[in-house]
Amino acid sequence: MEIVIPQTGKVKAIQEKANKVLGISLEDARISKSYIAVAFIALLVGGILGLLQGLNRAGLLELPTWFNYYQVLTAHGVILVLVLTAFFSIGYFYAGLSHTLGGLLPKVRMMAWIGFWTKIVGFVIAVIPILMNEASVMFTFYPPMRANPWFYVGLALIVVGVWILAFGAFIQVANWRKNNKGKNIPILSYFATGVFVLLFFGSVPVAIEVIVMIIPWAFGWVETINVMVARTLFWAFGHTLVNIWYLTAVSAWYVIVPKIIGGRRFSDLLTRIVIIGLVIMNITGGFHHQIIDPGISESVKFMHVFMSLAIGFPSLMTVYAMFAVFERTGRKLGGKGLTGWFKKLPWGDVRFLAPFIAMAAFAPAGAGGIVQSTNQLNQVVHNTMWVVGHFHLTLGMSVVMTFFGISYWLVPYISKRVLTPQMNKLGIIQTIIWTIGMVFMSGAMHYVGLLGSPR
Repeated sequence: MEIVIPQTGKVKAIQEKANKVLGISLEDARISKSYIAVAFIALLVGGILGLLQGLNRAGLLELPTWFNYYQVLTAHGVILVLVLTAFFSIGYFYAGLSHTLGGLLPKVRMMAWIGFWTKIVGFVIAVIPILMNEASVMFTFYPPMRANPWFYVGLALIVVGVWILAFGAFIQVANWRKNNKGKNIPILSYFATGVFVLLFFGSVPVAIEVIVMIIPWAFGWVETINVMVARTLFWAFGHTLVNIWYLTAVSAWYVIVPKIIGGRRFSDLLTRIVIIGLVIMNITGGFHHQIIDPGISESVKFMHVFMSLAIGFPSLMTVYAMFAVFERTGRKLGGKGLTGWFKKLPWGDVRFLAPFIAMAAFAPAGAGGIVQSTNQLNQVVHNTMWVVGHFHLTLGMSVVMTFFGISYWLVPYISKRVLTPQMNKLGIIQTIIWTIGMVFMSGAMHYVGLLGSPR
């Protein structure tokens, strides 16, 4: 017979204190689990839609008349780009804020739930017109294509949800700084601050585009819209979103991977410089999506080329720092000779293997970005399948595979469970299958793009 001891106030207080010492409180864990659950549901649905889209384009599957190619393409993009990445990053960083800053404040916890449901409601409102075939405008959605106005209302609510969550993070960090004067913000919370700064300031231009320009035009309140201004406002957000994903992945590379392999972070100062550099150099990054647009002056395009390529500096610093950590740790584990340390790394641990492959994939992905940031080279690949291949290599490999690596340690952690050998083995198999599939798919997209296949 099981005996249940009723919880007194004192017992409950002791439990809460224990949870904080062990890591993350149960209430905070519930927030992160909810966000991450939505992210993986989005990955499942968006992945199936991507498969349908690819089979249809290859001529291997005929879609029904009530669900056409551009509906699938729009849903695939919106679900994976706007739902998967945002929900995962927010769930991950709110867990980090809770763990490193002593638990979320009650008002921050409330803001996290308000933001969650605001984003969910916004997504539902946005997806209904897509299902009705009244919003097949792809995830870029800027004019001159026009969707059902409620699609844009849904997008506006998603942005409002992001703002609520960003300010929740800022309040949490400000409270910690107030109570810990003279101390550096813990590094994972420093990464979170950088990401939420980008989320807030990056979403302001697209909010102006959607609320001030597109919604009045879509409802028919105004007759015309400035397409060039709308595109520019979108890409001020669109490429910032890419750097948000990248900074999220980099946070795991710097903070989590060294702990997984039994090493130490290369340098706290270097890590903080990288974060600041990625945030600042992102400012004009979006212009390289408009490098052939006639309405932007050459001087502005030159500035974008410099700033876009300058992002390579913190990236190279990251490569140096990470491989220094790998070599130091491998040699500490007994690695000898020029490459002996490499063999000593824990290749059988999915929490290391997935992020490592993600890092390796960023080399060709970053090189592709340099191509698209250079006027002459971009002329060859602009609006071809090369661009789609680049996008899948950066998001599908470098970012999502890091998300997988994060999940294999974070989900057991916030669930008070452990990663069993069986689940680790399954994770290794999943990582290998995903890698092979992405390499073939993105590689083929790059190749046919060079041959002129349109995106």
